[in-house]
Amino acid sequence: MLRLALEAQGHEVVEARDQPEAVQALRSGRPSLVLSDLRLPQGDGFGVLRAAKDLDPELPVIVMTAFGSIQDAVTAMKEGALDFLAKPVDPDHLLLMVERALSLRRLAAENFLLKEELASRRGAPQIIGEDPKLKQVTLALQRAAVTDTTVLLEGESGTGKELFARALHVLSTRAEGPFVAINCAAIPENLLETELFGYEKGAFTGAANRKPGKFELAHHGTLFLDEIGELPLALQAKILRALEERRFERVGGTTSIQVDVRIVAATNRHLKAAVAARQFREDLFFRLSVFPISIPPLRERPGDIQMLARHFIERFCRDLNKKPLALAPSAIDELLAYSWRGNVRELQNCIERAVILTEGDTIHARHLNLTMHDNHAVAAGEEEDPWAKIDLSGSMADASRRVLADVERRKIVQALKEASGNPGIAAEILQVNFKTLQAKLKDYQIS
Repeated sequence: MLRLALEAQGHEVVEARDQPEAVQALRSGRPSLVLSDLRLPQGDGFGVLRAAKDLDPELPVIVMTAFGSIQDAVTAMKEGALDFLAKPVDPDHLLLMVERALSLRRLAAENFLLKEELASRRGAPQIIGEDPKLKQVTLALQRAAVTDTTVLLEGESGTGKELFARALHVLSTRAEGPFVAINCAAIPENLLETELFGYEKGAFTGAANRKPGKFELAHHGTLFLDEIGELPLALQAKILRALEERRFERVGGTTSIQVDVRIVAATNRHLKAAVAARQFREDLFFRLSVFPISIPPLRERPGDIQMLARHFIERFCRDLNKKPLALAPSAIDELLAYSWRGNVRELQNCIERAVILTEGDTIHARHLNLTMHDNHAVAAGEEEDPWAKIDLSGSMADASRRVLADVERRKIVQALKEASGNPGIAAEILQVNFKTLQAKLKDYQIS
């Protein structure tokens, strides 16, 4: 009768005959609420209550008992039950109690994520641009959103990977669920596992209470793993299992937890090169790159620079209570000539600084304070002839070999710098195989 009444209101109900069946259902089904009689054929409602609280201390439990055993219900509430019902149960009363319990459950989860969610949304720029490359990314996002497949966002630092991840979440069927983000590069290696999977009380010194991890918090929503390429190898195997099975154990725990999570990962590294250098698991790479999307850097869509700059000017003028500012032609020329290695994030910071520095009604080039040495030629007569430094002695073949060797050495050093010293990634940047690069490193004595 109770099952039919609850299903009529749109709830999904899992039944169990006794305590052992209830414990098994708790572990495999992860319900939102538990309704249990205190008297059961095997075990009792107190055992079900304790099992539910062991699984999740915030899981609401409503107990039912005969009118003559109200004291037992009071005892159950002292042990953590949310409420009790005296039998015979009034279905209308039960439905009101269930709706109240589920609302409290949702409110608790939303409050837990509220600070993090507001912090991540506050100040986040919109995805703005008309460049065809950007429109292709948007189209790919829309296609991926209607599926539940894992998406890998690739792009340089500052291109807005988290914004695209949020857009994917909003466009998906999980939009009503939580969006939980974690930066794998920003958390120390010894803390990353507990952040991802949570921990049990007493798992380590200082673990006074159980804490849910990001996987658990993202249940029925999207988990965004930013800078996935920075995951330590020891943790990659655990991430792989969680991705494949959507199941994991908290640190210090033995109970397997099942979650319903959509994974979106992001990286600014060349993961293929990291795999070749054995710094990233190949099986994890293939599991993550089911649907790869490459986000173009700002320098590849120069037509969007002015549009983005005006958007940021409007936004920061509003935030700083300043009257609207115009962009001088000289400032526009500077913006278009700059390389923007930090991409949209660097442009945003540049405009914010310019809005603060501008005292009149127009932003000029001097307010941008851009370093232009890598974009503009030095004025005539101020730059030394570069050919004067090149040794052209000997035959043409001798001079050519020296110049070529110097170019190769400089190019390799530059690639290693871009790859933070990782030869596998440097080989990917140089578009040569790893063995060729190793031979060149030895020839030019580059360490």
